[in-house]
Amino acid sequence: MLIKKADNKTKDIETLQELLNRPDASADAKRKIEQEIRNIQSGAKGEADAAYEIDFHYGPSKNWAVIHDLRIEHKGRVAQIDHLLVNRFLDIWVCESKRFSEGIAINEQGECSMFWQGRPQGIGSPHEQNAKHIAVVKAACDDGTVELPKRLGFSIKPSLTGLVVVSKNARISRPKTKGWWNDGIVKADSVKARIEKSFDSDNNILLAAKIVGSDTLEGFATRLAALHVPATFDWHAKFGLPKEAPVQTKPVEAPLAQPKTKPVMAENPVQEEPSSDSADSRKSKLFCTSCGTSVQYNVAKFCWFNKGRFGGKVFCFDCQKNVPQPSV
Repeated sequence: MLIKKADNKTKDIETLQELLNRPDASADAKRKIEQEIRNIQSGAKGEADAAYEIDFHYGPSKNWAVIHDLRIEHKGRVAQIDHLLVNRFLDIWVCESKRFSEGIAINEQGECSMFWQGRPQGIGSPHEQNAKHIAVVKAACDDGTVELPKRLGFSIKPSLTGLVVVSKNARISRPKTKGWWNDGIVKADSVKARIEKSFDSDNNILLAAKIVGSDTLEGFATRLAALHVPATFDWHAKFGLPKEAPVQTKPVEAPLAQPKTKPVMAENPVQEEPSSDSADSRKSKLFCTSCGTSVQYNVAKFCWFNKGRFGGKVFCFDCQKNVPQPSV
């Protein structure tokens, strides 16, 4: 029976995509954000591949409870469990799924390396990582955080086993010496075979005393799933960006510069010949350039028509006599 599906990672990816498009994100920050997106997508793909195999075999069964993506916080410790399977004997299989595109190698000391472009790169041991997860689940069961099924007034203690699950296309290089790597790591399509092998090797008849009903199994698994605390990430802080993106203001375009022209200052602003319809109204505004005396329009007109002599200026009849004649 399926108790819990994996949490959706879409929101995290959308947030990271928004950060990636921020104008204030540096080139280095964008590179790290892109890598984070790839890591989330790759991890989700590996977990989905393993979940498919697990759900195919155990999802429909009333003898098994399946929990995906269980994150438990217990007394200052955190366990991020990819897959958890519980059967009616209260055998709990804690599965850590890893997606190694080219495979994983383990040496005699239990140290692990992944392959990338044909070359090994050291990584943390997924077995040790899973052992920490098991310790948190066990502590939550032992101290009553998770109520255990009872028989004759006594709590039935679950047994916990760790299993590292890798992609079915990945290669696993194991050392010849015996260790956790013999049975503690399998490909996703071999999970069922590995679990069945453990039952074949366990002939303890006392296990029958532990068996619980399907309803009891479902209740116990549901209480385990209720401990789930979704992970929250402050992606802005991780990549050194403020919560709010800077406001993008449209640059103000400067007005086109007008060609600078030197104003032409007429020596006598009103000395242009007026149009015929306004000549009478402007006659009284014509003055002699020399003495300032008001001149009549026909006198001003005479001066305009003799520009060579008067230089375009207006002179009264008397002052015209004093204007020097242009030299020939």
